[in-house]
Amino acid sequence: MIVTSQYSLIMFPAASLLTTLLLALSIAASPVEVRNSPVTLPIARRLNTSGGAINLVQHDQSRAAALKSFKGDSTLSRRTGSITVTNDAVGYIAEVGVGSPATNYYLIVDTGSSNTWVGADTKYVKTSTSVDTGDAVEVTYGSGSFSGTEYTDTVALGSGLTITAQSIGVAATSTGFTGVDGILGIGPLILTEGTLTNYPDTTIPTVTDNLYSQGIISEIVVGISFEPTTTESDANGELTFGGVDATKYTGTLAYTPLTTTEPASYYWGINESITYGTTTILAETAGIVDTGTTLILLASNAYDAYKSATGATLDATTGLLRITTTQYSALKNLNFVVGSNTYTLTANAQIWPRSLNTYIGGTTNYIYLVVNDLGTPSGEGLDFINGYTFLERFYAVFDTTHSQVGFATTAYTDATTN
Repeated sequence: MIVTSQYSLIMFPAASLLTTLLLALSIAASPVEVRNSPVTLPIARRLNTSGGAINLVQHDQSRAAALKSFKGDSTLSRRTGSITVTNDAVGYIAEVGVGSPATNYYLIVDTGSSNTWVGADTKYVKTSTSVDTGDAVEVTYGSGSFSGTEYTDTVALGSGLTITAQSIGVAATSTGFTGVDGILGIGPLILTEGTLTNYPDTTIPTVTDNLYSQGIISEIVVGISFEPTTTESDANGELTFGGVDATKYTGTLAYTPLTTTEPASYYWGINESITYGTTTILAETAGIVDTGTTLILLASNAYDAYKSATGATLDATTGLLRITTTQYSALKNLNFVVGSNTYTLTANAQIWPRSLNTYIGGTTNYIYLVVNDLGTPSGEGLDFINGYTFLERFYAVFDTTHSQVGFATTAYTDATTN
């Protein structure tokens, strides 16, 4: 039997029909590996300190409330407008070129939304490739919002990744995005529905969708590599479109199907359970994987169980849990059980980088935990958010083609950088 892809030709020796079929199906369900590929985009982590000390908890809980409010309908009211708007605190930033000649914009990489837009800081520059559709566009994120006009334009995501006639929002007004130019949305397509004011039932093709439809990539897949960092800004990430970069992870990628539980199913939602040591603090339930959330947010009952088990106290200044050096030494592994696989955050992976404490309004030598309260109890269909503090320890694959999310360990899974 021969299985081919854009990147490989694999020959199977004689074997039983069942074995051959199972092997073929396994390969068909896995994105292609991309080594030293031109279809990658470097990304950098940046702390947004322009507004003073960062309130991580307020930002993430506001965003979580907005994410949970999505009901899959086609009205803008699905995103509540009463949530406190806060400046985007921590983000992974991609440099994206728009137009011809291109103007470069610094956009937050967001798996929890799907509209790509510019103009929050650097204003949109029209060129010969700019087409004004005349359609009004508006998105509210909880941690910010923008409204303006939808254009189509040439978008360059890096060498070999130039999209023609990509829909992009051009902000007339925006809040919560000081110091960045907008968002590169790589969430599911459904999240764009209702964002065109006059066409509430219309979706807008994402950059990943158009990379695929224009034949630039062979699968609608994004691999994301983050790494822990102890500096305010660090070029320590990579997006790989159309496959995965095997140089960025160790061991084997394992996949889990997207959850069918709403509202997590509208995002990159999965089912998982969580244990602290050997004690289950969150039974298997649905939640999401989200680059736009900094912390790891757990349903209130699981958060309370974690707080009690660690002996942590609530730090009134930062809103984070704080532990002593003795409690840190006794900290047990926090285990995320996804299907038959377990992804472990060591004690060091559960704490905020101490060198960055002052940026979040904290005290230099304190030890803060990155696990916090989602703000609602479990059983509501979105009971955890694995934010970027989780993703910095594991390689992640967001696979639309096969409706799955994949994780693998990396050289930084057990790092003691914090």
